[in-house]
Amino acid sequence: MVPDDSSTGDARGEPAAGDARRRDASDRRVDDDRYDPDSAPSGLLSPGDDAPADLSDIVLYGLAGGVAGSVLSFVPFATVLGGALAGYLCGGTSADALKTGGVAGAVMTLPFLVVVAFFLFLLGFAGAPAEFGALALFAVGLGAAYTLGSGVIGGLLGHYLRGEL
Repeated sequence: MVPDDSSTGDARGEPAAGDARRRDASDRRVDDDRYDPDSAPSGLLSPGDDAPADLSDIVLYGLAGGVAGSVLSFVPFATVLGGALAGYLCGGTSADALKTGGVAGAVMTLPFLVVVAFFLFLLGFAGAPAEFGALALFAVGLGAAYTLGSGVIGGLLGHYLRGEL
């Protein structure tokens, strides 16, 4: 029996060493270089929709997540929930989820900054010592770092959930 010219394998019908094909369970030849969206995610986590998001989408969904996190501020880890909502809605790549979560965290930081500035303004008229102002600025920095950081973590979590759901 003479193999035909279209065969690239050996006499047993196995693919040649340089051939990018393999056999699947039903003994058919399958190309290994075919795109499979579930096999190799291109981002840090499972892909959202893998198309890069526009800057307007990042800002819009970041604002929506920030407002949602601010409204849900009575719930524990509301900053993570706001970032997760923003990352889920935005889609895109994992870098877009980081940016969207950061915008959501920044939006959630604004009400906190306004309240602290108002109280510092009132205490300034009351004659509070300067050390109190330095301590308040340190507290504002820690609060902003927590809010921004948890918004970014929530953005990545939302991006992961978008790929899974």
